[in-house]
Amino acid sequence: MNTKLGIRREDINKWEKRVPLIPAHARELADRYPIEFRIQPSTIRIFTDDDYRLSGIPVEEGLSPCPIVLALKEIPIELIEKGKTYLFFSHTAKGQPQNMPMLKKMMDQGCTVIDYEKMVDDKGRRVLYFGNYAGHAGMIDTLWALGRRLEVEGLANPFTVLRETHTYKSLVEAKEEVGKLAWKLAKQGPPRELGPIVFGFLGYGHVSEGAQEVFDILPVETIRPADIPALFKDGPKEHKNLYKAVFHEEDMVRPVDPGRPFDLQDFYHHPEAYRSVTEDFVPYMTAIVNGIYWTPKFPKYITKPFLKKLYGGPEKARLRVIGDITCDINGSIESTVQATGSADPVYVYDPFEDKAVMGFKGRGPVVLAVYNLPAELPLESSTYFSGKLKDHIPALVQARFDKPFAECGLPDVLRRAVIVYRGGLTPDYAYLAEHVR
Repeated sequence: MNTKLGIRREDINKWEKRVPLIPAHARELADRYPIEFRIQPSTIRIFTDDDYRLSGIPVEEGLSPCPIVLALKEIPIELIEKGKTYLFFSHTAKGQPQNMPMLKKMMDQGCTVIDYEKMVDDKGRRVLYFGNYAGHAGMIDTLWALGRRLEVEGLANPFTVLRETHTYKSLVEAKEEVGKLAWKLAKQGPPRELGPIVFGFLGYGHVSEGAQEVFDILPVETIRPADIPALFKDGPKEHKNLYKAVFHEEDMVRPVDPGRPFDLQDFYHHPEAYRSVTEDFVPYMTAIVNGIYWTPKFPKYITKPFLKKLYGGPEKARLRVIGDITCDINGSIESTVQATGSADPVYVYDPFEDKAVMGFKGRGPVVLAVYNLPAELPLESSTYFSGKLKDHIPALVQARFDKPFAECGLPDVLRRAVIVYRGGLTPDYAYLAEHVR
């Protein structure tokens, strides 16, 4: 007997064109395993309804016959169906308040929730992610935002050759435009008025790697964070390249006890014993690209009081743009006070009034905080994600969701990602009970 598996239409906003499983991979799975797919129609999806029909996948509005439903983003409360198993990025594991009503409804309806973000291997490494594409899109948008901010300041600059990521047809086209910027920078050099243009990359995982892949198309010299201040010792001079500094944990924090050496695992287990020193470097940087994983137990890396002091000083602050790809609201970078969308992606954080002013004009840094950056590269990100997800579908449809959690037969990589099972929080996520209440 075939298992019916539905793919829901993404409807969080008009920019979400991605899909969890592309037509070719759905066809491949249907040919090899006892699976019947159906997908809801969509007018914005990067793969059209006809693309699925040509692959033999029925396009139908109703997914009620499907006990398992694949999605990407949050599911509207009114569309949650009783007893279904949902796979998607639920954004609930941190107790995110905006998604607790959705989680509660799924619990009340006896649903099972499997979160892609929590699918990890035996070493704790994520197996499904869009992080590298978030980095690609976030870097292009950060460079675009820098160009627009400098233009608003009256400074002609080569960064204005770039557009927002979502306006390009593909990542290849976007990289070609970055290549044109690289040619201009190589020919003309960076704007001398800015002095050394330093980009600080917080983190070194998939997000940061994706951002650096784009940034490295430009004429770039890599330096250690500790060497950044030395760039400014000899006063104004011509710089032929941009500078890139990648910050690891040991660059961003120090033990509170000065006699204690830095230890990465100790920091992970006892973050309260460490203090942030990231702000020591911020005055030297032109742009910051934030791609670090953060939870409230870790220190804040850039705070509101610091920004108020930085922009209230006698000299004009060098920091023009913060590309906060991780987009943790009031998180590691406190100027990220709200998320944005692709239609209106940036605001200026005013540290004196503690508020966001949409656009590029104002006191404080321009903040890019687009909620779903990978959606700006829907073709490549969908294809990549689908290629990873399809390997886990056979085990998913073979699981026995009618049995107790311990006996359902899910392999470890899927079992670890089950936040709710048949309406109840699983042991690893029992802590969410207080958030749901």
